[in-house]
Amino acid sequence: MTTQTRATLEDVARLAGVSSKTVSRVYGGAASVSPTTREAVLSAAKRLRFRPNTLARSLRSGGVTNTVAFVIGDIRNPFYFHVAAGIERELAERGLTMILATTDDSPDSESVVVDALIAQRVRALLLIPISDDQSYLEGERQLGMPVISVDRPARDLVADAVVLDNRSGMAEAVRSLTAIGHRRIGFVSNPSEMYTLHERLTGYREALREVGVTDTARWERLDNDPSITAEEAVRSLLESDDPPTAIVTGNNRATTGAMRVLRERGGDVALIGFDDFELADMLGISVVAYDTMELGRAAARLTLERLDDPTGFTRQVVIPTRLVQRGSGEIPPPAA
Repeated sequence: MTTQTRATLEDVARLAGVSSKTVSRVYGGAASVSPTTREAVLSAAKRLRFRPNTLARSLRSGGVTNTVAFVIGDIRNPFYFHVAAGIERELAERGLTMILATTDDSPDSESVVVDALIAQRVRALLLIPISDDQSYLEGERQLGMPVISVDRPARDLVADAVVLDNRSGMAEAVRSLTAIGHRRIGFVSNPSEMYTLHERLTGYREALREVGVTDTARWERLDNDPSITAEEAVRSLLESDDPPTAIVTGNNRATTGAMRVLRERGGDVALIGFDDFELADMLGISVVAYDTMELGRAAARLTLERLDDPTGFTRQVVIPTRLVQRGSGEIPPPAA
């Protein structure tokens, strides 16, 4: 099997019988090129399957590309792909394309990945922060590159952000449980230091305080150790001296882990998870849901606004959540 060498601008010029500068003017949209010459160049390019290197041309002129970078965490999490789809659709309407990169949820990888993208002169950067410091982007922001923080605010950086109404969403879930008599409600999630989960934990505690429950630590399982699974956390809760009658989880992975344990054990422990997920409706899992695509679209709209007005005030857009009751979260406590 052999491969052909990709045609160059000079190859097109020779076949069209013009100079290389004329070919450059054609692809640069110069009005000074006659229609006959333009047609000859484009015909030659088509025959040779030539594609202009727009990135190289942009870099030579000191500009930026029409590409927007979106840096995500763990590529296996479907949440990121729904957000990315929303971003891509919104950007496409302005003729912008999106490139996706991942940090694999490693704080040490974030700046490395971001620096590599900036070196490619991306037009804007959308980032799901994982590191505890994004101040390394301040210089780029001052040079005019929009930086949009998605799902959680950036730290030590003034930047636009799109976040979920995490606190209210979790509080609504807990209130629905206390309304049917639950007071011993467990909270399972990791890592607990992440902004989103910290907000959800705050909502959980606030809702329990409203019914006089302040000692929640005994029902909280907040592990930053990735080797500790949600299944293990739920089992430790249910095997404790004062087990919960209901459990709320901080994300979709914790929900699936909790669901496995509860189905193995049987019983009547209620469950509400934060984040909807595939088949949750078929399994009857109550969740705190939100429009993931809208999260992406809102991030893209902020990006476009910042491209149009680089010096405007920064904004934070909050995407609302809603409680979807499907059965698992409506189980009353045994004593009720």
